[in-house]
Amino acid sequence: MPTKSPNCRFFRGLLTAAILLGSGASKAQEYFESYGLSPLSPAIDVGVQPLGIPSGVISSVLARDRVLKKALVQQGLPLKTHPFRRGADMVTLLSQKRLEAGLLGDMPTLLAAASGSIWVTALVKQTSTAIVAKGVTQVRGLAGKRIGYTELSSAHHTLLQGLASAGLKDSQVKLVALRVDEMPEALERGEIDAFAAWEPAPSVALERNDANRIVFRGLSADYFVVERDFARRKPEAALILMAGYLRAIEWMQRSSRNVERAAAWALADGQVFAGKPPAVSALQAAVITRREILDIPSAPAIPMSAENFPLKAEFRFLEKLGKLPNGAQWETVEAAFNYDGLARVLGDPRKFQTTVFDYED
Repeated sequence: MPTKSPNCRFFRGLLTAAILLGSGASKAQEYFESYGLSPLSPAIDVGVQPLGIPSGVISSVLARDRVLKKALVQQGLPLKTHPFRRGADMVTLLSQKRLEAGLLGDMPTLLAAASGSIWVTALVKQTSTAIVAKGVTQVRGLAGKRIGYTELSSAHHTLLQGLASAGLKDSQVKLVALRVDEMPEALERGEIDAFAAWEPAPSVALERNDANRIVFRGLSADYFVVERDFARRKPEAALILMAGYLRAIEWMQRSSRNVERAAAWALADGQVFAGKPPAVSALQAAVITRREILDIPSAPAIPMSAENFPLKAEFRFLEKLGKLPNGAQWETVEAAFNYDGLARVLGDPRKFQTTVFDYED
């Protein structure tokens, strides 16, 4: 009988991790399999998360960038963006070369990086995710409670952290898998007692009810990642994509009007994807975007080393809990940061037109 390769064992471990962490993966396939993503696609396929802010705001600007699209078409590569409910749904697609790039939270980034399938190219945001509870003021009060969560997300990691800080295990609460935009409403209807989520869900819940409290915050980050084989085969196209990301940040930093315009695009994209009106206004989304990325002095940040961010501590924490695939190695994650694409684009702004703006409504 032939022996299984290390990659085969790793991805079997990745599937096991998904089963351990939640049961939403099979349901998620019902929507993203309809995108027809294929390694043979002539397009650059980018996974985005329109239900998160500021990640969804950045990707909505990227999707409307005529300068970016023109440059890619000249390479024979049209741009396509595809909405996802959570970053974890992109991990296997990246490893299968069915996506060329994506915006991921820290936990999906860890999983993708541990598989050796991506380069981590840029830090999209560095902020916190929160556990919001109704009528509970401390994490230990969540024992036995129903908690909404999104599997394999940065907020899932925050939930695990929060429970551990109170000496609780995830088996001591009732986990309820929900889409992040569903959580504030589920809390109001009494279907859950708490939830772990990223913005704008915590802000929405706090505004709706004075009984809702943040009982724990955890550091989190989002990253822009590219699939390694794509960056090797189409190095110029990968740099052009990085330029589009930089251009989006630069354009929004130039005026409040631009930020609000971008936020309105993101809310419209989210409404199409979720099938319901957004829970926040464009102004509120713009405020969150400024706070979590645009007002950070180093933005756009180049992740020179995984050691500079909380990923290593998160990796060790999840490893200790047995929540990582068998064979996952920190050294493989660290190696995913050895891509200099963003620095190269920053070093040649004229070539990559990082200050030339043309966006379609």
